[in-house]
Amino acid sequence: MSNEKLPSRRENFSDWYNQLVLKSELADYAPVRGCMVVRPYGWTLWENIQRGLDRRFKETGHVNAAFPLFIPMSFLEKEKEHVEGFSPELAVVTIGGGEDLEEPLIVRPTSETIIGYMYSKWIKSYRDLPVLINQWGNVVRWEMRTKLFLRTLEFYWQEGHTAHATEQEAREETLQMLNVYADFAVNDAAVPVVPGMKSEREKFAGAVNSYTIEAMMGDTRALQAGTSHFLGQNFARAFNIQYLDWNNELQHVWTTSWGLSTRFIGAIIMTHGDDNGLILPPKLAPIQVVLVPIYKSDDDKSKVLETVERIRKELHEYRVHVDSREEVTPGYKYNDWEMRGVPLRIEIGPRDIENNSVVFARRDIIGKQGKSLLSQDHIADQVNEALNTIQKSMYTRALGFRKANTKDPKTYDGFIQVVKNGWAYSWWCERDECELRVKEDTKATTRCIPIDQPGEEGLCIVCNKPAKNRVYFARAY
Repeated sequence: MSNEKLPSRRENFSDWYNQLVLKSELADYAPVRGCMVVRPYGWTLWENIQRGLDRRFKETGHVNAAFPLFIPMSFLEKEKEHVEGFSPELAVVTIGGGEDLEEPLIVRPTSETIIGYMYSKWIKSYRDLPVLINQWGNVVRWEMRTKLFLRTLEFYWQEGHTAHATEQEAREETLQMLNVYADFAVNDAAVPVVPGMKSEREKFAGAVNSYTIEAMMGDTRALQAGTSHFLGQNFARAFNIQYLDWNNELQHVWTTSWGLSTRFIGAIIMTHGDDNGLILPPKLAPIQVVLVPIYKSDDDKSKVLETVERIRKELHEYRVHVDSREEVTPGYKYNDWEMRGVPLRIEIGPRDIENNSVVFARRDIIGKQGKSLLSQDHIADQVNEALNTIQKSMYTRALGFRKANTKDPKTYDGFIQVVKNGWAYSWWCERDECELRVKEDTKATTRCIPIDQPGEEGLCIVCNKPAKNRVYFARAY
C-alpha cells in the first residue's frame, strides 16, 4: 500500500474520499464502468456490518432467504409508481443462450415484485402471517454518476420484506426496523443519525410512507444511510396477496420493505475519517488491535517477538494483527495502520520488555496526546477499556460536529446561506412548491421529517405560511 499523503479533506473532500478508499484497500474500480471490486479489507468491514444487523434482525423474529436475481419485466409493470420510479435505472436482459427471450428480464434493482409474487403463493390464511423475511444479496441500478460505495451500478445490501394481517402491524414493523437501523448506526458504527419520514417527493417508488436515517458527513452533506418503507396494500393488490381472515373473509395483506447497503461503508469513511486516513469504530473494524514489534538486534528480536506472541494470545477475544514485516520501518507501519483506521496500535520494544510496559496509540487521537504508556499486566482489560473509550469518543465527536453544523435560520436568505455548508432545521409547510423552490435555489432537499417534533407550530421558512413540522434540509449524496 502506498504511504503517500492523502489530499486534504478541507481542500478537496471528494478527492480525499476516492483516494482513501483505494489507498486503504477497501475497494477498487472494476473494468465495467460504475462497478467496484470490494477488496478483502472492505469485505471484512461489510461482514462485520452484516453480523451486527443480522443479529438484530433475528432478535426481532426475522429469518433469511434468497430470491432470484432476474425478474420478469411484467412484474415491475404491475405497480405503476414502482416501474416509473425505477425505469431509468433498469438493466434489461433480452438475450439468453444466444436466443431472444420471450419476455425481457430485469436484473433486480430491488425485490418487492418477485417477493410479492412468491408471497401470493405462500400466504393463504391469517395463520400464515406475519411473514418476516430478509435477504442478503446484490442489486443493479444503472446510475449515470457513480462513486465507490456511495453510488455504484451494482452494490450489496440486505432487503427485508414483511407481510402482515393489519395496517397497524405493518406500520409498527416499519418503525421497528427504522429503530433497528438507528440503533446499529449509533451503537456499532458510532454514526449519529436522525430517524424520520421522507417527503412525498423523496419517498420510495410504490410506498405509502418512507422512513430514513440521515447522517451528516465530514463535509456537512447528508447521506441517506438506511430506509424503511410502509407499502400499505399497493404491492398486495398488484400481486393479489390475499388471506382468509378470522371471519373467513378474503383480505389483502399489508407489506413493508427495508434496506441498508454497502453505502453505509461510505458513511463510516466520511463521518469519521481524517487527513491521515480511515478511523474505524472498534465494533466494526476488521482489525481492532495491531501489534507492532520494534527491535534492531537479533537478541532484541527474539525477546520482543516472544512478548508480542504472548500478548497476542492474551488478546484472543479481539481481532488482532501482528505486523511482522521486516522490509519497512516502524514509522512506515504506524502511517500504514493509521491509513487503514485500526482503532488501537500497541508498540512493543526492548525497553518495554525491561519495564513490563507497552505503548498504546489511539487512532482517533493522532500524535502524542493519543499515546499512553501502560503495564503489560491485565492487558486484555486495558484493551477493552481503550476500545470502549474510542467507540464512545468517536460518536461524541461526530454528534458534536453535526450539532455545530446544524442551524435554525430565521429568514429564507439566511436559510440559503446555511444549506451551502450545513443543515437547516426549519419549519416547512409540506407544500410541493416550497420543496421545489428550495431545490432550485440551493440544490438542497428535504432530508427527513424527524420522528421527534417540538409539539408546536411555526411558519414555513420558504413561504411563511403555517407549518406543523420541522424538517432537516441539506445538500446530499
